[in-house]
This record gives sequence, structure tokens and C-alpha cells, in this order.
Amino acid sequence: MNKQELIRQIQEKKTFLCVGLDTDIKKIPQHLLTEEDPIFAFNKAIIDATAAYCVAYKPNLAFYESMGVKGWVAFEKTIKYLNEHYPNHFIIADAKRGDIGNTSAMYARTFFEEMNLDALTVAPYMGEDSVTPFLQYPGKWVILLALTSNKGSQDFQLTCNAEGERLFEKVLRKSQEWSNDENMMYVVGATQGRMFEDIRRIVPNHFLLVPGIGAQGGSLEEVCKYGMTKDCGLLVNSSRAIIYADKSEAFAEVAAAEAKKVAEQMAALLG
Repeated sequence: MNKQELIRQIQEKKTFLCVGLDTDIKKIPQHLLTEEDPIFAFNKAIIDATAAYCVAYKPNLAFYESMGVKGWVAFEKTIKYLNEHYPNHFIIADAKRGDIGNTSAMYARTFFEEMNLDALTVAPYMGEDSVTPFLQYPGKWVILLALTSNKGSQDFQLTCNAEGERLFEKVLRKSQEWSNDENMMYVVGATQGRMFEDIRRIVPNHFLLVPGIGAQGGSLEEVCKYGMTKDCGLLVNSSRAIIYADKSEAFAEVAAAEAKKVAEQMAALLG
């Protein structure tokens, strides 16, 4: 999915919601544990219930890898289901990969060739040659970690060099030498508030993947006030607040209601 296609989906559906599939076997409704593949059964129900209210899904690889082979199989089945039944939805693997060039090339092959995902989150700490292998795939996106919302983000991301440039600003500026807003996005935590203004001064046209609304306390209104562009330029992720809103047999219906509520807020903010 290229940038214009993503923008068109947002405009047509009046939402820029990304539903995070952070599926934990210990948190899904108990009645699903009798299923042959409980993780996939949960994901399928959540996807079917929320597809009308979002433009993207973001499975977090850690939740699947924690279950070994069974988890990876559930992840593959989830991606296949999305590709077959919801081809107009943007699919992000939240894997935060980042290593030396030849290793990154193998990660890129895994997620873009074998899995046919649209995008992958990548840690840029090792520099250009660890990122560029992911940028060799037409129509695929790299989403670089820029400014996250966790407490430890202050340890490195906000530190300044001798010229007063903060590390996250260095990441934003330097990475634009590697590619452009047609296949590169940035992760910016929803709790960063007016810092979105600083980010937009450097990357005015790039899409931002924004986790942290809902359970993590980020404000959707604040994110849009300081981070939205004329083309929206945002994919705002919500995971726990939607997928774990209910643990009864009605979990999917409740998840749909929560997703609809967020989508309606987004429609109003889009104008």
C-alpha cells in the first residue's frame, strides 16, 4: 500500500485507527482456550469485529514469539487471514528489528517477502546500513523508532549533543538522507504532547505511528492538535483498550463498540 492509497483509506473510512493485536494467551477469554488455536481464534474475532472502524492492524511480535512455534503459526495465520479477507487494511509487524546489514536483510526477507506485510518497525540505533535493507522493497514501509512514550525514553532520546540537538531530532534528520515520506514513517508516543510540534518542524509530511492512547493515557485530541497534517499523517494505535475491553463471550462485540467510539472521535477530528 503506497502513501496515496493509505490516505485514501483514511479519507473514505473517516478513521486513522490502528488496532494493536497484542494477543496474550493469559488475557484472552477463557472459553477460547478450548479452540485448536486460541490466539488465532481471538485475533480473527477481533479483526472481524473492528475492521469497519480501523485502517490498520499491528500485531506485536513479542506476544507471538513468547509462545514459540505455536505463537508463530498463529501470527502467520493472522497475517494470511488479513491479506485474504481485508486487503485494504495496512498491516504492521511491530518487531522493532535492527542489526547489521546482512542480518537486517534477512529480517526484511522474512516480513516483506515471506509474510507479505506492509510495514515493519525498526530500531535505527545501528545506523544507515542497518536500516537500508528494509528500504529496498517497493510498496513496503519502514517505521523508525523516534520518540517513544516509555519512562526510559528520557535516558537517550532526549539527550542533547554539543549543538543542542536532541537524539530523536538527529534520528529524524539523518534518516531523511536514506529515504522519504513515501516509504518511511516514525514511531512517536501519544504521551509526548507538544513535542509533536518539534517533530513536525523536521518531518512535516511523514506519517507517524502513534501508540499510547487508551490504556497508556495519551490524548487523541492533543496528538491531532500538534501532529495532524492536511492528509492526516497519523496512524494512532490502540491495543489493550480495545482488544481486552471485555473477557466474556461477547468480547468481540465490546471490542467493536470501543473501536467505533475511537473512530467516531477521529471522524470529528478529521472534520
